Amino acid sequence: MRTVGVEEELLLVDPDSGDPKALAAAVLARAAHDDPGQDVFEKELFGQMLEFATHPQSDMAALGDEIVRCRKEAARHAGEIGCAVAALATSPLPVSPSLTVNERYQWLAERYGVGTREQLVCGCHVHVSVESDEEGVAVLDRIRPWLPVLTAISANSPFWQGRDTGYASYRSRVWERWPSAGPTELFGSPERYHRRVADMVATGAILDEGMAYFDARLSAHYPTVEIRVSDVCLCAETPVLIATLTRALVETAAREWRNGVPPLDHSVSLLRLAAWQAARSGLEGELLDPVTLRPLPAADVLRALLKHTADALTDSGDAVGAEQAVEKLLRTGNGAREQRRLLERTDSLRDVVSACVRHTQG
Repeated sequence: MRTVGVEEELLLVDPDSGDPKALAAAVLARAAHDDPGQDVFEKELFGQMLEFATHPQSDMAALGDEIVRCRKEAARHAGEIGCAVAALATSPLPVSPSLTVNERYQWLAERYGVGTREQLVCGCHVHVSVESDEEGVAVLDRIRPWLPVLTAISANSPFWQGRDTGYASYRSRVWERWPSAGPTELFGSPERYHRRVADMVATGAILDEGMAYFDARLSAHYPTVEIRVSDVCLCAETPVLIATLTRALVETAAREWRNGVPPLDHSVSLLRLAAWQAARSGLEGELLDPVTLRPLPAADVLRALLKHTADALTDSGDAVGAEQAVEKLLRTGNGAREQRRLLERTDSLRDVVSACVRHTQG
């Protein structure tokens, strides 16, 4: 059974006003005081962000329990210094990001200017174990067209600087401003993958291999593939669904590779359009079918993903749970839909943030 780990980035906000607060250093200090030696929480690019990472899990229920526990611990530490955490991929309210004091982050700010200062966005990354770089690259080549579907499921960033963007996942559009972000060509082998990354670093446009911000990549630190296309999700059950589907995609791709099934040779230009469409409409309209890259209703595409991964989901014992979770999501909507419902009901982005603080802990 492949293991799965999840990294989530949370927004730190004032519990009364909903304004983002640059208090990550204080929250981390509080966490270290309460639990010396803790390795769950980390700083991020901006002081208004807090990241946590789960341990590798093979059981999805255990993964869900850990995500909930980490969110509650983050809320407790934040509450002790007078702020709150919200699983929001962008701030609904206007914000001036505060860069974390760090040599690497300073390099990013100097190199990319305003592009760095606009990156106060919170994502959800999923790590799935692989047996080797060879298997990992084979997986990367075969999951490419399915990744926009995960963006649509997770979409939780309709607002930016106090305004509705018209997008379900505006975070993903902001993230695309990094020069190394987005979908990739087929690699074909670990040698070609590592050569591509080395060539990118050699241009001087990126600092190091950690800045190969591909939609999916080999982890530099763990024997995993890292899928990086999702918004942080408002409700804790959604990242569990994304992790479940991601593991099934990885297992399906690995089986196809072992059976000699070639990857779909979609161009990067078309994959970018699929990613844009997912970011624009989320689950509300059409997505591009991963096989044909032609428009289909979002519900049909999600069910196609379930069909594509059916054998892997069945073998891991996740088929029934994944199908139920998808159907529930199609009925109730993702975070973007919920945020817009909240605004329609309250006519206040501050009230939206307050409600999302409550949603974050379940």
